[in-house]
Amino acid sequence: MSGKEGPGWAVYGRYGLVLLLTAAAVQSSAVAEGGHYLTVRAIAPVLCGAALVTPRLPWFVAPLLTTAATALWGWLTLPLLLVALFDLAARRRVAVAAGCCGIVLAANVVAPATVSLWRPQQYGASLFLLLAVVGGLWMGNRRRLVQALSSQVEHLRIERELREETARAAERSRIAAEMHDVLAHRLSLIALHTGVLATRADTLPAPVAERLTLLRTASTEALADLRDVLGALHERGPTTGGTPPAPVLRDVQELVEQAREAGQQVELEVDGQAEQAPAAHRLAVYRLVQEGLTNARKHAAGAPVRIRLEYRAPATVVEIINTAGETAEHTAPSGFGLVGLAERVHALGGHLHAGPHGAGSWRLAARIPRTAPPAQNGSRP
Repeated sequence: MSGKEGPGWAVYGRYGLVLLLTAAAVQSSAVAEGGHYLTVRAIAPVLCGAALVTPRLPWFVAPLLTTAATALWGWLTLPLLLVALFDLAARRRVAVAAGCCGIVLAANVVAPATVSLWRPQQYGASLFLLLAVVGGLWMGNRRRLVQALSSQVEHLRIERELREETARAAERSRIAAEMHDVLAHRLSLIALHTGVLATRADTLPAPVAERLTLLRTASTEALADLRDVLGALHERGPTTGGTPPAPVLRDVQELVEQAREAGQQVELEVDGQAEQAPAAHRLAVYRLVQEGLTNARKHAAGAPVRIRLEYRAPATVVEIINTAGETAEHTAPSGFGLVGLAERVHALGGHLHAGPHGAGSWRLAARIPRTAPPAQNGSRP
């Protein structure tokens, strides 16, 4: 038991047991002394019991006191000795426990018949001593096993948290790479067209020419800043054959056609035009559909998949449902794709749901709100 959790019922139970055994030993010793409690025989169990419940004493104090008391007074303090032997065996000090048993049994050969461990049953005390040692060994091994399992569970929990954080970081890096490509393309177009217009500045009014020059400079600087900021988040590691290229504004229909060619039964329902949604939403939709189809192939092979996409305001909605199916053979262990998708959707202000959908089916759904477009003043220069 860890100190952080504090003493539990097992500790309190031990205290109660030792107190009960100590009281019984004191009472038996006092009866043997003719009803006198202030004798060495009556005080010895109190010292033994105190040594058993005091945690800061050296480990050998309690076994030493209980062994000495049982060697002198036999059955009167045997229960306290059994507790000490149990503790020794639980702590893997079996040799010390065996030595204590040998000393006690040897000393009781010459002890008075009224308290000797060899009477009334010649081997009765030996059986109690053996049971205490065996019980301590079992309890100690069980305690160490539980601690090892608890440590392993904690290690796995921390490892999973690290893997989830890695998946989130990888998804953020993927988002940065995709947005870098999309925004860089659009800013390049702005810089290109303003550059073409700037070459005809002599045919334009002076204020317009100045604005075009300012716009070209600003777009060029913005493009450079974008490459510095978002490009720094792009993964620079070597790409492997299993890493697909960034799906920059690719059509979901391509994924559906590829899945159908691979044998999947996919039904696609689209409400609205993809071009009506922001680029970040379209990238998120692509990744959601990609992950949904991949999970369906892995965990529900042969099951039909229904995909519903809605690009209309006030939100972009994705819903992917597959019925129950068989797990594909040689399936790779599940990764943290959903963790990364949740990071992407939450970064856009939406929410993601993934879980059972009745009758063994699975549902992956996301809703990403769309910000209202800026108000137009209607005036033209």
